[in-house]
Amino acid sequence: MSEAPFILWLDDPTAAGNPLLGGKFANLGEMTAAGFAVPPGFGITTAAYRYFLRSAGLQDEVRRVREAAPGLQLSDIKRETAALLAGITNAPLPADLESLIRTHYARFEERVGIMNVPVAVRSSGESEDLAGASFAGQYETFLWIAGADALLAHVRACWAGMFGEAVLSYRQDGDTVISKGDFAICVGVQLMVSARAAGVLFTLDPINGDRSKMVLEACWGLGEGVVKGDITPSRFTVDKVTFEILKRQVTPQTEEYRFDPAAATVRLAPIEAERQHAVCVSDDHVRALAALAKRIEAARGAPQDIEWAVSHSGDVWVLQVRPETVWSRREQTALVTAPKSPVAHVLTRLSGVRVTKPSAAPEKP
Repeated sequence: MSEAPFILWLDDPTAAGNPLLGGKFANLGEMTAAGFAVPPGFGITTAAYRYFLRSAGLQDEVRRVREAAPGLQLSDIKRETAALLAGITNAPLPADLESLIRTHYARFEERVGIMNVPVAVRSSGESEDLAGASFAGQYETFLWIAGADALLAHVRACWAGMFGEAVLSYRQDGDTVISKGDFAICVGVQLMVSARAAGVLFTLDPINGDRSKMVLEACWGLGEGVVKGDITPSRFTVDKVTFEILKRQVTPQTEEYRFDPAAATVRLAPIEAERQHAVCVSDDHVRALAALAKRIEAARGAPQDIEWAVSHSGDVWVLQVRPETVWSRREQTALVTAPKSPVAHVLTRLSGVRVTKPSAAPEKP
C-alpha cells in the first residue's frame, strides 16, 4: 500500500481541502472543519483509485482513452471505452483495499448506531478543482446504498463514471477537460439524509449576478429533481443583508424523489394531494438557509452554489458546496461610480483612485 491514505474521514484534521478527497469532498472537509452541519462520512481517496488501476493493469488503457478523448464524438465513446469499463467493473479488487473499505463501513455503522446504514455514494473528482470547470451533474451519485457489498459495487460504478459520455465530452476553453491531465477520483460515502425538502441556494442572483440577493430553489423530497432538472422547483429571492424574502414563486409539485422500500431504490413517486400545492419550506427555513449560505460564502471568500436538505425532523444539512462559476468570475464595477459622500469625494480627489466595489476574494484551493 502507498503512503497516501486510502480512507479519509471528513472529520479528520487533515481532510479540509485535501486533494486526496477530490474537489467536492475536499470542500465538505472544509465545511466540516468550520463547524457546518455536513452529513458524516469518509472518502475512498484518489490514492485508492490509482492503486486499483495499477493492480488491475488498467493504466495504459486509461491513458489511451484520455488521449483519444478530444477527437471522440458522442457516438464513439461507448465503443472506445468498452474494454476499460469492463476492466473497472470486473477486475479483482485488491484484497487489502476491499478489507479496508469493509472495515470503515462497519466503523461507520458503529458511529451512527445503524446496521446496514444507508449512505449516499458520491463521485468527487480532481478535475472539479479546475477554474471554471464545476462538473456539476457530470459525475455519478448513488443514493440510499446499504450494506458493504452494495457499497463496493457502487464504488466501482463511480470509478467507471470517470469515463462516461458526460465526462469525456465535457469541454473547457474548446478542449475536453479529461485530456488536460491524469485526473483521479475520490468516492465519498456519507450518511443518507432523509429529506423532507431539498434543493440549491446561490449566494448571488444567478440570472443577473446581483450579489445583494440570494436565490433558493426547493422541492419536496430529495434534491435530485432540482439537480437533474426534471422537477420545476419553487424559488425564493432573499435580501442578503436583512434576509427578507423579497419574492416567492411556489410551483405545484405532483412527484418527488424518495426512497421506495419495496423497490429498495430512490425513485420518482406521487405526492399526496394536500402537499401538491403547499410550500415545501417554511419562511423560517428559508431565512435559516440564507443565513447559513451567507456564512459559507464568508468562510470561502467567494459566491457559492450550495446543495442543502431539510430532514423530516427539521434539521438543516449542507450536502455540497462549490464556487459559483459564471458571475463570480466577472469583473465587478460599482453601480454608482461617482462618490455620493463629500468625504469620499475629497478622498478620491486626493488619491486619484475611483471608489468601486472590491472584487471577490480568490477562491480557496
